[in-house]
Amino acid sequence: MDYRIEKDTIGEIKVPSDRYWGAQTERSYENFPIGEEKMPKSLIRAMAVLKQATAIANNRYGKLDNTRCELIKESAQKIISGQYSEEFPLSVWQTGSGTQSNMNMNEVISHIGNEIYKEEILHPNDHVNMSQSSNDVFPSSMHIAAYKEIKEVLLPSLNYMKEVLIKLEKENEGIVKIGRTHLQDATPIKFSQEIMGWRGMIESSINQIEITCDKLRYIPIGGTAVGTGINAPEGYGKVVTEILNDLTGLDFISEENKFYSLTSKDSFVFSHGALKALAGNLMKLGNDIRWLASGPRCGIGEISIPANEPGSSIMPGKINPTQVEALTMVAVQVMGNDTSIGIASSQGNFELNVYMPIIIYNFMQSVNLLSDAINSFTKRCLEGIKINLDRMNFLLNNSLMLVTALSPILGYEKSAYIAKKAFEENTSLKDVVLRENILTEEEFDKIINPKNMI
Repeated sequence: MDYRIEKDTIGEIKVPSDRYWGAQTERSYENFPIGEEKMPKSLIRAMAVLKQATAIANNRYGKLDNTRCELIKESAQKIISGQYSEEFPLSVWQTGSGTQSNMNMNEVISHIGNEIYKEEILHPNDHVNMSQSSNDVFPSSMHIAAYKEIKEVLLPSLNYMKEVLIKLEKENEGIVKIGRTHLQDATPIKFSQEIMGWRGMIESSINQIEITCDKLRYIPIGGTAVGTGINAPEGYGKVVTEILNDLTGLDFISEENKFYSLTSKDSFVFSHGALKALAGNLMKLGNDIRWLASGPRCGIGEISIPANEPGSSIMPGKINPTQVEALTMVAVQVMGNDTSIGIASSQGNFELNVYMPIIIYNFMQSVNLLSDAINSFTKRCLEGIKINLDRMNFLLNNSLMLVTALSPILGYEKSAYIAKKAFEENTSLKDVVLRENILTEEEFDKIINPKNMI
């Protein structure tokens, strides 16, 4: 392999000649051969757009000339478009401040810019990192990536699911079925009401996510090393944030208390808590659907779901609820991520949290997994749900819990006796009531009408 020699404050190091990164990236690449997890692409894009904003701000302050500003902007835009994704190879398991990833970005932008200009005009630290520190760049990029992906990817997927549930709710308005609590028969319910419960969970999750992700809008850029803003001009954070909003079309806010924003990552804990709540709702929704679709002949079998692929390598014709299984596995992963994020957030010793890479990796993994799983489940399962009306009616009409309607008339103990007798004799409530002359057939039919019990 061909190499070139790069230098940093430690000394010389060999860098593959076809790579756009420099000495500090190479040192990190060699020193942290840990795992397969790399920095999220969304974080890389967020950092690139932040570098555009900081370059424009530095230019406005008169610190960066027009030529270098334009080169940084052009180089960063190429990264945002995905042209240089292979130039960001660093492991999540690196320095806890993300310094090496910030330098990775600085070095790649410099190299691209110098290649465009055909002269060594950009320096990673002096120009691309001007008025900045990794300690405010990396967490600001975390906020940008997290907020942007939630707004532009996760929430649209949830709204898609909500619209499909609204459609299912309307389509099944008049269908009455048996309700269940504790996995046992309960009183009747409309299938549309059951779907209404699912829809309410998704609407609640959307609301919770919107509330909690609002805190992610506050970014610490301008705080530099320890929150004092050393080497940055007065008001730099606000200027960069205004430019950032123009570039992204979003509504970020410059955090006034930079000391807090560098050391605390509570906004990620808070926001991810809503993602964990969503995961819990998705787990419940998925479990409901696979229970209701269980069978097709030896389970509940009240609904059928799309047959997307064979379910067994040995049992011909078997179809499994695979989209549910994928969705619920994602839910479990998100719950685990929440624990990691909470513990990592507590490690903000003194002026800086040094667990930031694992926080943003797990956070973005949760956002991306949830978005993909919700879209896949909605498209390949939820949209294709069909009711099995005969099975619903059979289970409804044979449920012993219809006896609940007799309780106000006959009393709780007498009604319980009827239900127990019917169960023991494997007969219907009506058979017991008529045989023991408790009610006439006309009286029974008037009282025990599932449509009047919803």
